[in-house]
Amino acid sequence: MGMTAGENGHGLESKINVTPMVDIMLVLLIIFMVVAPLLQPGITVPVPTNMNNAEVDSKIIKESSVVIAIPNDVDYYLGKQRLEKDQLVQEVGQMLKQSKNEQDRIVYIKSGVGVSYGNVVGVINEIRKLGVDKIGLVVDKKKKDSGS
Repeated sequence: MGMTAGENGHGLESKINVTPMVDIMLVLLIIFMVVAPLLQPGITVPVPTNMNNAEVDSKIIKESSVVIAIPNDVDYYLGKQRLEKDQLVQEVGQMLKQSKNEQDRIVYIKSGVGVSYGNVVGVINEIRKLGVDKIGLVVDKKKKDSGS
């Protein structure tokens, strides 16, 4: 705060020097702009990139296994039979009724790399509506590099 003489030289007039306050506010603004993205809620989960240690379920190769393949967003296969999405759920329901053992009520889903996440989740939700609690997502094991 500076003290200066008035216009006619009689008395004192006080004026606030706002320059230091503006400097401090700009520094605080920059600090908050840098820190704000780091304060987003949730935790970061690393997604597995290689599947060298994936366990192979021996039940998947049985003839009675329920294996759904989704090579792209519009094609659905049950075993080697191509079906529409609503037909797929009906066929899976019929196959699950034939399984006598509760341990055999597993549905395996193979999805292509380009298939949208929402499409796979939609199939999983439809399968869960059938009362299936065990759903396996099938991945290919990463092949060991030869020569490296």
